[in-house]
Amino acid sequence: MNTANAWIQLSLYLLVLLALVKPLGTYMARVYNGEPCGLNRFLGWFERGFYRLAGVNPQQEMTWKAYAFAVLLLNSIGLLFVYVVLRMQDRLPLNPQSFPALSPHLAFNTAVSFATNTNWQSYGGEATLSNFSQMVALGVQNFLSAATGMAVLIALVRGLARRSADTIGNFWVDLVRSTLYILLPLSLVLGFALVSQGVVQSFRPYQQVSLLQALKDADGKPVTQQTLPLGPAASQIAIKQLGTNGGGFFNVNSAHPFENPTPLSNFLELLSILLIPAALCYTFGVLVGDRRQGWAVLAAMTLIFVPVTMGTIAAEQAGNPALSRLGADQEATAGQPGGNMEGKETRFGIVNSALWACATTAASNGSVNAMHDSFTPLGGLLPLWLIQLGEVVFGGVGSGLYGMLMFAIVAVFIAGLMVGRTPEYLGKKVEAFEMKMASLIILIPPLVVLIGTAVAVVGPGLSYKSDSGEVKTQLNNPGSHGFSEVLYAFSSAGNNNGSAFAGLTANEPFYDTALGLAMLIARYWLIIPTLAVAGSLARKKYSPPGSGTLPTHSPLFVVFLVATVLLVGALSFVPSLALGPIVEQLQMVAR
Repeated sequence: MNTANAWIQLSLYLLVLLALVKPLGTYMARVYNGEPCGLNRFLGWFERGFYRLAGVNPQQEMTWKAYAFAVLLLNSIGLLFVYVVLRMQDRLPLNPQSFPALSPHLAFNTAVSFATNTNWQSYGGEATLSNFSQMVALGVQNFLSAATGMAVLIALVRGLARRSADTIGNFWVDLVRSTLYILLPLSLVLGFALVSQGVVQSFRPYQQVSLLQALKDADGKPVTQQTLPLGPAASQIAIKQLGTNGGGFFNVNSAHPFENPTPLSNFLELLSILLIPAALCYTFGVLVGDRRQGWAVLAAMTLIFVPVTMGTIAAEQAGNPALSRLGADQEATAGQPGGNMEGKETRFGIVNSALWACATTAASNGSVNAMHDSFTPLGGLLPLWLIQLGEVVFGGVGSGLYGMLMFAIVAVFIAGLMVGRTPEYLGKKVEAFEMKMASLIILIPPLVVLIGTAVAVVGPGLSYKSDSGEVKTQLNNPGSHGFSEVLYAFSSAGNNNGSAFAGLTANEPFYDTALGLAMLIARYWLIIPTLAVAGSLARKKYSPPGSGTLPTHSPLFVVFLVATVLLVGALSFVPSLALGPIVEQLQMVAR
C-alpha cells in the first residue's frame, strides 16, 4: 500500500478544507445575522425587491409551526413543479434532442429526489432529460433544496441561542439569504473555474464526431462515429457539489470527462462537497456565542471521516484476491497504480476515487467519480456505513449539522444520567420532549432503510415485468453482493444521499415508488422534529453551567459524541452489513 501518497493527498485536501472553514463560516454568520457582508451592497436591492414582490415582511418572525408550514409549502410546490415539467418535457422548449416525457413513476421519483436534496437518479441524464428540464426543473431545486436545509439549521441554532422566545426566525428570509449571498456567489465562482478546465457549458445540440480508429459494436458491426452530449453542465455541476445535491448532468456523473476533465477540476469539486457543511460548524459557534462549540462538532466529524477514508483507501490499494486468482497483476509498478483499479478512472487513481467515495457519502452529496459497485467488499462497506450513520459526518448543507446536533443532545442526556444531573446543552435543559424528537430523528432513517430493504428482497425488488410483459431480473448480481446493492439503494434514499452501488435496475415502478417514499420520509420526518426542538429550546430559560455540567467544547465531549454516533450506527446496521459486504469479504478471501 502506498501509504505516503495516500496521506499526502488526504492531508492536502483536509488542510485546504479546514483553512477555508473560518473565513467562510464567519461570512455566513454575518449573512444570517443580517450584518453587512459585502455582497449586500450590490444585491440588497434584489433581496428587498423579492420581499415586496412576494408580500413577505422580513421583520416578522415565525413560530416553529409556521416555519415548518412554510418549509413544507415551498417544497411541495417545488416537487409538483418538477413533476409537471418532466411529464411535459416533450412539449417544452430547449429540447434539441426531442426527448420524450418521463413515465409517471420516473417523474415522481426524480421530482421527490431533487426536492429532498437526495438527487438519486434512475435515468441517464444525457439520454433522458432536455436542457430545459435540467436547468429549470432540476437546477432550481438544487438551490432551493440546499437552501432549505441551511434555513432549518439556522432555525435550530437560533433555538439554542435564544432565551424565553416564541419565534425562531423567518423561513423566507433565511431561504433568500442562503441562496442569494451564499449558494449563488459560490456557484458562480466554481462554475467559471470548471469551465476553464473544460467542463461543457453550451446550448448546442449533441455533436457527431468521427472516431480516429474504427470500432465494432456488440453485433460486430463497424462504428465510425461517436455522439458527444453537450449542454449547460458547468452551472449545474457547481451547485450540485456546493449544495451537496450530487445529481449528475451526465449518466456516469463526475467520472464523465465533460463533468470532471482534469485533476484540478476533480480537486475543486471534491473540495466543494464538504466546504459549506464544514464551514457551517464555525457559523454555528459564532451564532451561539462560543466558537469552541463549532470546533468541537467539526472535530468529531473529522475524527470519524479520516479513519474511514484511510480504511477505504487501504482496502482498495490491497487489491482484489479474486482478480489475483484469475491472473490479474495488481502490484504497483512504474506508471501503474496497482491495487483494485476496477471501476476507477485512471486519471484519478485509487486515492482520489476512495477519497471522493467517502466525501460524497459523508455528505449527502451522492456524486461519484468511480463505480462503488466495483470496490472491494470492505472498500464498499465503509462509504455505505458513512451513509448509514445518518449523514451527520459533515452531511448535507444544513441537514448534516442539525443531525449531528441531535446526536449531541442525546450525548449530553446520557452524560446527565451518568452523573445524576439534568442534562444541559449550551445552557438549555434537555428534557423529555427534546429526547423524544431527537430519538425520532435518529431512528427514522434506520427504520426506513431496513424495512425498505426487507420488503424489496422478499420479492418485489427482485424482478419486474417489462412493457412487453417479459419478466426481467432487477439484480445483476446474486447472493451477498446483490443484497448489498439493495441495501445501498435504500440506505442512500433513506438518508437523502443519492449515490448508488449500481448493478440494480431501479427505473421501474417498485423501486421508483419505494425509493421516492423513502426519500420523502427521510427528509421531512426529520425536518419537522428538528424545528419542534428549535421551538422548544427557544422558549427555555438559560441555565448557567454548574460543577456537574459536562463541558460540550472539551476533548472528552468530542470523544463522547463520536462514540454515540458510532454506537447507534453499529447497533442499527451491523446485522444487515453482515449479510452483505462482510460475508462477501469472507467468501472472497476463503475461495
